[in-house]
Amino acid sequence: MQIAYRARDITEAHIVAGFLEAHGIETHVGGHYLQGALGEIGTAGFSNVHVADDDFYRARELVLEYEGDRPTSRITTAREDKPDRYARWFLLALIVIVWLLIRMD
Repeated sequence: MQIAYRARDITEAHIVAGFLEAHGIETHVGGHYLQGALGEIGTAGFSNVHVADDDFYRARELVLEYEGDRPTSRITTAREDKPDRYARWFLLALIVIVWLLIRMD
């Protein structure tokens, strides 16, 4: 057996294993007992998805497909969410107020 995927945690390992099994590849998820030994500490590297040697290349292709479907970032590009837009309006308002105060004198 070879490691087809190194998961961040046991949950992700089972998600990938289910994905591979849905495509007809038998899997084994390792690292169940190692996760509990560390408690609250992250267990990166202990949760692996193993596949048979004959299925390894097909499994890697499917894993790459799985990784390609994940969003790379949760940052939105909406214009309303940019903090610099609010800062520009604040500075513009401040400049107008200062200009009006100077002009009144």
